[in-house]
Amino acid sequence: MAAIRPVRAAVAWVSRTRVFRRLGPRMMPPLERLAARLTGGRRGPVSGVVVPSLTLHTIGARSGLPRETHLMCCPLDDGVIYVTGSNFARPEHPAWTWNLIAHPDAEIDFRGERRRVRAELVTDEEREEVWRVLEENWPGYRGYERASGRVLRVFRLVPR
Repeated sequence: MAAIRPVRAAVAWVSRTRVFRRLGPRMMPPLERLAARLTGGRRGPVSGVVVPSLTLHTIGARSGLPRETHLMCCPLDDGVIYVTGSNFARPEHPAWTWNLIAHPDAEIDFRGERRRVRAELVTDEEREEVWRVLEENWPGYRGYERASGRVLRVFRLVPR
């Protein structure tokens, strides 16, 4: 983990630039879908270690239809995974956060395996400790919260 930290810091710096925040929403989802298709849902060493990610399977809050979203994540040793509704620092919450609030039982594809999870919105009392963990894994990540002008929703995905 210590060896990968400088790489994550560099990637984190790029991801906080205005250019990335403008192009990222259009560029990243197709790249994530392509990577998932090429690897059969498994992530290689770069995206799996440098930027741990998962595919979240939810039910639409309003539509009731199945939804799929590729997200960066912060896995913990106990099987819990944190995901954050940063939405590329846009002022609005991403749709998937509304889906988890309406339907907290979800599934994820993570490290080539489908898992059932229950989403818990991190409480105000837990936020500072959770942000410490998130920034330990993704330096400067809280900058998205400052840039967005809103309190980002952070979810704890607990295995079911």
